[in-house]
Amino acid sequence: MNILAFDLSTRRGSLALSTGNGVAFTRDWPNDRRNSGPFFQLLGEVIVEHGTPDLIVVGVGPGSYTGSRIAISTGIGLQASTGATLGGLPSVVGLSNEEDYVAIGDAKRSSFFFAHVRGGRLIGAPEVFSETEMTTRISSIGLPVYTSDDLPQFNAAQVRFPSAELLCRAATESPQNLIRAPLTPIYLREPHITTPRSKHDTAASSLLG
Repeated sequence: MNILAFDLSTRRGSLALSTGNGVAFTRDWPNDRRNSGPFFQLLGEVIVEHGTPDLIVVGVGPGSYTGSRIAISTGIGLQASTGATLGGLPSVVGLSNEEDYVAIGDAKRSSFFFAHVRGGRLIGAPEVFSETEMTTRISSIGLPVYTSDDLPQFNAAQVRFPSAELLCRAATESPQNLIRAPLTPIYLREPHITTPRSKHDTAASSLLG
């Protein structure tokens, strides 16, 4: 089975293709989320060289919502054009091949996410902590800690980026862990939706000044 995996959730993109004979293609590059040209160029190259995949695996975060949405949309487009199966994996699963570790990252609003990966699987939903809470949490766990963000305040965290090759491996070894369509980014908070104001409300506001 040919498995194509890619991740755009951090400032370093990753793409890999594995076959029954091992990894046939792997690339990492600086991921400018305002310019997806390098990603689509590499994607075109791997498909021309190795043909269409049987399974597409997309990293769905947590991380950059923009990057994750681009990756998911690309996966959906490829599925429609090739007939391949589409699945997702948490991007943090691709940080290490260790059995048990923790991933942390910037969750904005002066907060940080904490994700526990064990056996190639995200254990529960990512948790969001303040800096003080995070310092206490990671000091008590006794596990390797990785981050793809610049977080010098957490000395225990080593910088690593999701590897599409490791996502291929996780999909091969534990296909039951794949997230099935419809794929969405992993949200750290409930999405905030602003309801459009009705014409009646707008008119009333005008009358009230």
